[in-house]
Amino acid sequence: MDLKGKVAVVTGGNGGLGQRICHALAAEGCHVAVVCAKSQDQAAGVARDLEKHQVTAAAFACDVTQRDQVQRLVDDVVKRLGRLDVLVNDAAYNKAIPFTDLDGLTYEEWTKIIDINLTGPMLMTKAVAPVMKRQGSGRIVNISSVAGLGPTGSSIAYAVSKAGLIHLTKCMAVALAPEVLVNCVAPGLLEGTRATANLRPEQVETGRRLSLLGKAADKDDVADQVVTMCRTNTTTGQTLVIDSGRTFH
Repeated sequence: MDLKGKVAVVTGGNGGLGQRICHALAAEGCHVAVVCAKSQDQAAGVARDLEKHQVTAAAFACDVTQRDQVQRLVDDVVKRLGRLDVLVNDAAYNKAIPFTDLDGLTYEEWTKIIDINLTGPMLMTKAVAPVMKRQGSGRIVNISSVAGLGPTGSSIAYAVSKAGLIHLTKCMAVALAPEVLVNCVAPGLLEGTRATANLRPEQVETGRRLSLLGKAADKDDVADQVVTMCRTNTTTGQTLVIDSGRTFH
């Protein structure tokens, strides 16, 4: 799919990875809706910076776990930008809870992580699907994690939520074919993101040390892969790992 003139919605677009994704899409000529949960001033700053790519960009506030807000977001984007071609589900939440600390894995933390990381992308996908189907094409890219491929990551809840997102990718690829293609990127350790800032220091060090390349994954590599998945016409239901060579699947 040619991205020039298309419209992309990026949840978590004001975050460390989300900003890179927004810029990568804007560099291809894509107009961008930068979606944040609370930090609308920051999201507005990202949107202003995207205009250097000669595209239209705007900030939108939305709690992706709330159905009414999600539908209002989609309606507002279509009204303001004219169409909706790309959805990147990047918004996420994590908290470092050791796997053995089952008491620390409270119902409240479990629910919050699952709601934001898995239910949110489901609600967003359901909301954009009718628009994309009506237009005859669309691309959805989910941002999962290598924690979704094995019992690793900041907590059991986080690992389960990201595993669910990988399977949601496959299921939505079946549900929305042939007009809408749905794919997923699973990054490993990234630097300069809120998610990494929430990890324990030993988790960050282990992530670097155990990768074949001995370093964190590159956020721009992840953003470039998102663009590739938006361009593709024949790839759907797939998950690609970018983690400097630690996870193989």
